[in-house]
Amino acid sequence: MAAAPNPAPALFPMFLRLAGRDVLVVGAGAVAHPKIESLLRAGARVRVVAPRARRAVAALTRARRIRFQQREFRAADLDGAFLVIAATNSAALHEQVLRLARARGVLCNVVDDPARCDFFYPAVVRRGDLQIAISTGGASPALAQRLRKDLEKQFGPEYEGWIAHLRAAREEALRRGARLPVRRRAAHRMAARHSFHSFVHHIRTRGAKAAPPSHARLGR
Repeated sequence: MAAAPNPAPALFPMFLRLAGRDVLVVGAGAVAHPKIESLLRAGARVRVVAPRARRAVAALTRARRIRFQQREFRAADLDGAFLVIAATNSAALHEQVLRLARARGVLCNVVDDPARCDFFYPAVVRRGDLQIAISTGGASPALAQRLRKDLEKQFGPEYEGWIAHLRAAREEALRRGARLPVRRRAAHRMAARHSFHSFVHHIRTRGAKAAPPSHARLGR
């Protein structure tokens, strides 16, 4: 009996700070555009290299939100890049970008080619500072999108205000110099489901501008 193949190493989940970092996107078509937009939302400095750009990408260039170089990809384009996205219709170009990126230690994502990705774009539920990322390791992006829709129903828009409330309470406790064990106990009480329901009830009955009660008075 043949030996079972070794399982692929597990992915390491993390959230990256891209603000101010140099990110290269090779390609400026329909596949590249949503990737560019997501990078901009994260505050990345986006450089795009492609012989042509679709209208939406050209608009980002005119608005000076990205730096677009209308030409073929060059190896030197990777100099200084924190990571690179390859999003064209050329498998040969994707292979070239990946090879050169790995030689330089630059993380690379080849769109729709899991075997050639150092990282993946997850499906994300965003509620203010709350982000829930779903990944199937490239096995089924469709499943990740379905799960995202399910979670968007479970975690509604009211979570954005609640997260902001929890952040404010935590920062207040830090300003007051509350001891760590006290902060932890209070933070867990505030994050409990019943506290969330109390917050939502308060907002719905008194309006979003009314300050909700501080359930824990973090530091007393």
